[in-house]
Amino acid sequence: MITHEPNPHYRADPNRYAAMPYRRCGKSGLKLPALSLGLWQNFGGVDSFSNARAMMLRAFDLGITHFDLANNYGPPYGSADETFGRVMDRDLKPYRDELIISNKAGYDMWPGPYGIGGSRKYLVASCDQSLKRTGVDYFDIFYSHAPDPETPLEETMQALDYIVRSGRALYVGISSYSPEDTRRATEILNDLGTPLLIHQPRYNLLDRWIEDGLTDVLDDQGVGAIVFSPLNQGLLTDKYLQGIPEGSRAARAEQIYLNEKDIGEETLAAIAALNTIAQQRGQSLAQMALAWVLNNPTVTSAIIGASRVQQIEESVAALDKLAFSDDELAAIESVINP
Repeated sequence: MITHEPNPHYRADPNRYAAMPYRRCGKSGLKLPALSLGLWQNFGGVDSFSNARAMMLRAFDLGITHFDLANNYGPPYGSADETFGRVMDRDLKPYRDELIISNKAGYDMWPGPYGIGGSRKYLVASCDQSLKRTGVDYFDIFYSHAPDPETPLEETMQALDYIVRSGRALYVGISSYSPEDTRRATEILNDLGTPLLIHQPRYNLLDRWIEDGLTDVLDDQGVGAIVFSPLNQGLLTDKYLQGIPEGSRAARAEQIYLNEKDIGEETLAAIAALNTIAQQRGQSLAQMALAWVLNNPTVTSAIIGASRVQQIEESVAALDKLAFSDDELAAIESVINP
């Protein structure tokens, strides 16, 4: 139960829309900020609430209107929802109509056969739980977080359609679906009358799988894309220029997407070469990596993560230089696709 009183001391920056670019999401009427804030890590119950709150408010003051959640973000599961709900109730409630709040379900959430997957039962129940934890009346976007090969695609899309028609969300999305399943999902949702708004895939300089068919489908169907892990879990930052530092994400064995055993000398050499190009552009490696994914015309927004306010400010500064020369793009291509 959220019990915090609205904070009389927070007032959003009146200039918050002055610099942030907003991009139309596919063929919809919705625009998203070029950068969105993801609450995947550092916003859980084990993390500092004051730091999480400071990051969220600073992001909004910089024009980041989109906050991306999922039912199992934490740890523990669900706690990122709760953190967001506390900040929403205390600080951001007066600005609800200026915000895009997204949530997802698909991965493991609670015990038993109904706490994972793409069934109607799981998706609807999870959406209801996340609405309670966040304290909002509806989500702007609700996603199927991952394809479920054991559930008919029709059932998953019918559940998303129901979530919109029942007032739980305004738009629907999918995440990490193949090009083929994305096209089929789009067709099903079109027939149901709830068009697919957005696809959320992983995409960065070192992981370009979406270019092999997915972007073609999204462009053809008029669906937006919001990419996660644009910095490859921190690998595309200056943190790894001298190798894998102790205590970093890559050094932690539990990491799914970034693990020390997957980072060889060739990858580290590529990172160093990319850093040189970034320096020549007058950007950090992280800033160039963000600018590069946003250079893809299919990409509507990139989801950034952060552990402190300064990282959000540095990410937003990347928007000052989004354009690439042909020579710069050729140099980057020679590194990542030799």
